[in-house]
Amino acid sequence: MSYHLILVAITWILIAVAIVHVVLDNRQPAKTMAWALVILFIPVVGIILYLFFGMNHRKERLISQRSLDQLAKRSMVNFDGQHNLQVPSQYRQLVDLFINQDLSVPLKSSHTDILTDGYSFVHSLLRDIAAARHHIHIAMYIFADDALGRLVADALLQKSCEGVEVRVIYDDVGCWNVGRRFFERLREGGIEAVSFLPVHFPSFTSKANYRNHRKLVIVDGKVGYIGGMNMACRYVKGIKGVEGVEGTKGVEGTNGIEGTKGGQAAGNLPWRDTMLRFQGTIVHALQRAFLVDWYFVDRTLITSREYYPAPTGSPRQGAAGDAAESSSCPSEKALAQVVTCGPMAPYPEIMQGYVYAILTARRYVFIQTPYFLPNEPVLFALKTAAVSGVDVRIMCPLRSDAHITEWASRSYLRELHEAGAKVLLYQAGFLHSKLLVCDDLLASCGSTNVDFRSFENNFEANVFIYDEATAQRLKQVFLDDQQQSIPLEQVPSWLYPKFFPRLWQSVTRLLSPLL
Repeated sequence: MSYHLILVAITWILIAVAIVHVVLDNRQPAKTMAWALVILFIPVVGIILYLFFGMNHRKERLISQRSLDQLAKRSMVNFDGQHNLQVPSQYRQLVDLFINQDLSVPLKSSHTDILTDGYSFVHSLLRDIAAARHHIHIAMYIFADDALGRLVADALLQKSCEGVEVRVIYDDVGCWNVGRRFFERLREGGIEAVSFLPVHFPSFTSKANYRNHRKLVIVDGKVGYIGGMNMACRYVKGIKGVEGVEGTKGVEGTNGIEGTKGGQAAGNLPWRDTMLRFQGTIVHALQRAFLVDWYFVDRTLITSREYYPAPTGSPRQGAAGDAAESSSCPSEKALAQVVTCGPMAPYPEIMQGYVYAILTARRYVFIQTPYFLPNEPVLFALKTAAVSGVDVRIMCPLRSDAHITEWASRSYLRELHEAGAKVLLYQAGFLHSKLLVCDDLLASCGSTNVDFRSFENNFEANVFIYDEATAQRLKQVFLDDQQQSIPLEQVPSWLYPKFFPRLWQSVTRLLSPLL
């Protein structure tokens, strides 16, 4: 038998073994079929991709239950002392779900700032870093070696010189294009900077798919940030060279980029994102989320009470500068839960929270997401809510930074539109905000996109807020963005694509569990 036949036989054996492994994993049928098709039609590349990005580690435990319990108990120190916890009856079971599965207890925010652009976020963050006296904890998917990254790094190095403890977790894949020297400089300055799940062949090869997508900042255990912004210039200045969409009808007041045609560069596309700044005991939950990750990457268990100080003093006024003063509310006492999820957890908690909120909505559900590739439970919940008469609105960017993801999302958006939901395409910039608001009672913001990767593969963190005042403020953020958006009906190429674009969208949809 020739070497050629032997090679073909080995290839088919490897294909069969890989497909059997995928099937035995008992994941969602759509994801199983997607991986099986990739392995079958592009065998060598497909098997390599599966080894790097497809292996399922959900049943593995990366942190001991004993250590997790210790960290959870410390964050719950102030829980028993809270009085008059007002949880809307509609969401009491959701609160219990998060307590039972994520050990996430509801805590109070004495002050919340809503930061909707990079300038206000950076201004507020630098002021808080400058005021730090004990510690600064940062977990970022991207910490870029650019003007903004170096500015924040210099501020952290200065605080380290002053004796402040500084710990940084950065994602190894998210920072692949960042030179080693950037983080070595931080370490030489006394900062503990550690990468999350470094990808070294072959030991961590199969975990390249599982990334820490969280964006958390905690200063002195008294101030905390959570949302969608990373440490990179584009989150302030926007992105360049993003093409327009053919056949769109412009909306006034969109910074001169409305009505661009396909193939014509729209120039600098402003970045629109959402970050929340908290004060109060809810910061302890953000602290716990960071310290769980820190124990995983550094194997150092930090549970000292000095990292969970009792809230004191009055909230800082004008925290985010003039641009965000109207979005701060110093008198509010919002109740909130910080919920984390990851591929090693037994259940996708944040996805469960989204499904519960959508299915229990009585009046409206407003969602912002940069990438809309929902898995079956979320898509079914949205269609069910829309058909039952709930005002379902989904807002996505008209122009995306990831073309294949944009193509794959179009069929999902059309399907939702056909069910009666309102699909809005934000055209005043690139919308990267991850936001959910329901019935003026519940709001959620964090790092989670409405896609397979965020719900099932990434390590994510969201805050769920049970407060009418905060929900109404975030609802207003959505409505303001709606003024800069156009409905799907005004983009015929999306709503009524021709045969070949529709075929390509259907093909890319098959790959959506892998994107």
